[in-house]
Amino acid sequence: MNYISVTDKALNQVLLHRPSGEHQLNIMVESGGCSGLAYKMDFIDSVNNNSVLIYHSDNINIYTSKQSLLYLTNIILDFSDGLNGKGFEYKNPNATRTCGCGMSFGV
Repeated sequence: MNYISVTDKALNQVLLHRPSGEHQLNIMVESGGCSGLAYKMDFIDSVNNNSVLIYHSDNINIYTSKQSLLYLTNIILDFSDGLNGKGFEYKNPNATRTCGCGMSFGV
């Protein structure tokens, strides 16, 4: 099953934030935001027992919790540096509604 795809722009931004070593990210879906659910992404130093590897490239691993897997199927992690803002964006084909900030969604 394909959980997440990562664009080249997003990969480059991850590498810019931590220029050396292996990069480990944790993406979570939590209750909150104006549409009901919200994405949260952090760099992590260690992986816990509840983590599931959902993306691997040369030196980038992305993990999530078992509870978040349901919401992350087939999403695309991108990075926008346009006039409307700068930051990571989640393109989720499963979302039935989203908010203007792009960090909150509903299913």
